[in-house]
Amino acid sequence: MKPFSAPLKDIFFSLEHIVQMHQVPHWDSTTANEIAEHFAAFAQSEIAPLDEPGDRQGCSLVNGRVVMPDGFQSVYQQYIDQGWPALSAPEKFDGQAQGPATCAISTEIFAGACHSLQMVVGLVPAAMRTLMRFGTQDQQNRYIPPLSDGTCIATMCLSEPSAGSDLSRIRCKAEPHAEQWKIHGEKIYISAGDQNLSEDTLHLVLARTSDEGVHGLSLFLCSDKFNGTRNAITVNRIENKMGLHASPTCQLEFTGAVAELIGRPGEGLRAMFTMMNHARLDVALQGVAHAARSRDIAHTYACQREQGRLPDGSPAMLIEHADVLRMIDEIDASALGGRAIAQLALKELELGRNPDLIEFLTPVIKVHCTEAASQAATLAMQVLGGYGYLSEYRLEQTYRDARICAIYEGANGVHERALSERMLRGKNAKAADAFDSFLSDQVSASESSSLHNSVRLWKEARQIVSTASKPSVLAHDFMLITIDSLLHVVWEQFAKVAHLHDETARISRVSTTQINRINAYLPATLSVMKTKVSA
Repeated sequence: MKPFSAPLKDIFFSLEHIVQMHQVPHWDSTTANEIAEHFAAFAQSEIAPLDEPGDRQGCSLVNGRVVMPDGFQSVYQQYIDQGWPALSAPEKFDGQAQGPATCAISTEIFAGACHSLQMVVGLVPAAMRTLMRFGTQDQQNRYIPPLSDGTCIATMCLSEPSAGSDLSRIRCKAEPHAEQWKIHGEKIYISAGDQNLSEDTLHLVLARTSDEGVHGLSLFLCSDKFNGTRNAITVNRIENKMGLHASPTCQLEFTGAVAELIGRPGEGLRAMFTMMNHARLDVALQGVAHAARSRDIAHTYACQREQGRLPDGSPAMLIEHADVLRMIDEIDASALGGRAIAQLALKELELGRNPDLIEFLTPVIKVHCTEAASQAATLAMQVLGGYGYLSEYRLEQTYRDARICAIYEGANGVHERALSERMLRGKNAKAADAFDSFLSDQVSASESSSLHNSVRLWKEARQIVSTASKPSVLAHDFMLITIDSLLHVVWEQFAKVAHLHDETARISRVSTTQINRINAYLPATLSVMKTKVSA
């Protein structure tokens, strides 16, 4: 088995030379490097060794409470002792106030080391961000410190048995009670809905305060503990899942649980989307982590495995076979390209100047990185052949863990439809306008005729979808064209600066291959769209 190794070299090459984070006024590369190196050392030595045994043991429900796998309590204590929960917390709450890009580095490393444990703690930054944006000063004072010091972990409670992507079907109710509220109803698919790592859990619960569809939904803060005792929250079950066995996905029942409103009544979705958009970029980075891990395992194996002979009769290593190198390069492209476009969005978050562009980029990045993760794991298994199918090399676990990424935080088909319907028409078209302007700016700064052609094809595709009577029919194809147009931007930059990477041949080969692929695929995809419109 290949031990986990954080891809720090590729992460910082992308930050510095592809997305050019130095353009962000407050960006401190030295600090980011130091944080990354410290977290990578912790992840490699302490977190990653728990991934395989945690997957095998899984979580259990004992006397109504979740028990995490062996060793998870100890490593979580180290996690909080080293101050990692405070990485993104505001300074006034004794946090380190690191920006989204720096925090994303630790997210990718964490997910690569143990996706399950990263899932358990991953919503803490999103909860703090939601509190800072919508919470009162009193709520911030009471809830952010325990989130920052690790004594509390956060969850996001949206889905219900009859309400998945359609949140208008939510039936969980919140009723006023004295100066607080009481929540009644059931929530499902709650990651870390219960665990025995932290002293408390803060649930952010979307519940109905009126019958006005999505306008009747409000967001509530509901702690697992209330006045020193257990709140009226029951863990009905832990779901039996394909992967992420060491992350407890719970079915929770609220039977008059005491809660307090965050934000204003009826604006629950607006507040919840602060968490959801953070989570979607988090999920994209999980996909990147799985792709990078798949490449590391496949490349290491292929470099060490003898297979066949070279033309001169000498033994050949597996990587010297053209088809094997092709597959490894495709896996590599999934990680390199996905990471770069995710970092582009993170850079825009740091700059804070173009929220419309971030709104457009988020579903595009989520879809690409999560689909690429599953494909990367599949290709890596193929490189290893029979060994890839065994549990020894852990690629089957990588595939099982990565597969959920295309489903949770909005199934990818839902994001595709939202892009083609909601973001291209009416008042929401400003998101597409922002991406249109972004692409135009890239063309203006580039001498690449192929990039110019890709942008032209995207603009043509946008026009087709914008005027289509049934845009949902074109949603998947339009997402593919949008992804490739965005990737073309970063691959041109990779090709331009490949000489600055200590594996120049690798970066040059992968970027050139991907540019050629996009040049071939974009016109073909646009042709498919035109055929569907005329059908």
